[in-house]
Amino acid sequence: RAPGFLDIVTYAGNSTLGRTVAHNLGVTPELMIVKMRNDTKDWYVYSSSEGAGKRLTLNDNSTPSNTGAFNSTAPTAASFTVGDGQESNGSGYNYIAYLFATVSGISKVGSYTGTGSDLNVDCGFSAGARFVLVKRTDSTGDWFVWDTARGIVAGNDPYFRANEFGGDITNTDYIDPLSSGFTITSSAPAALNASGGTYLFLAIA
Repeated sequence: RAPGFLDIVTYAGNSTLGRTVAHNLGVTPELMIVKMRNDTKDWYVYSSSEGAGKRLTLNDNSTPSNTGAFNSTAPTAASFTVGDGQESNGSGYNYIAYLFATVSGISKVGSYTGTGSDLNVDCGFSAGARFVLVKRTDSTGDWFVWDTARGIVAGNDPYFRANEFGGDITNTDYIDPLSSGFTITSSAPAALNASGGTYLFLAIA
């Protein structure tokens, strides 16, 4: 947890429509991941690029869906809003929320449009991204995760998919290092770099 970058909030659901949940991020969240902790429900994702009337699901590859999870209300620098359903605020259920935002030189929540060619994604960093999460939003697509602990290099880069049970995939070169962020390569599939496709990402320096 760090002001402006990441906050973690736990709360008990009460089925109140339009309930506000306080946070200490200090800025408006651009990406939020909410999970029920005491039952089997999906990981629901808010992104500022899709708006509070839509949600993504971290454990599947679906496109954004209409939702009441965030009560169609954008978060603020002090709180976020939830609906009255089990996905984010069911009575008798406990929840955890991870809130992310952009901090200059440290983290970047953003989006890019695919080109089908090598695509430089400028995050404003000085020594490249050490963690990258990417999800296609205009069509189905997996949640791809890379990090420098396993390798973001000019060659094959191990990755896993947050929505799949499988382990690392090690024989592909879909991402390359870039001092200001990261490069999505021309060999990346449509789930990462279709010409005209839109993509959500979280990068950490």
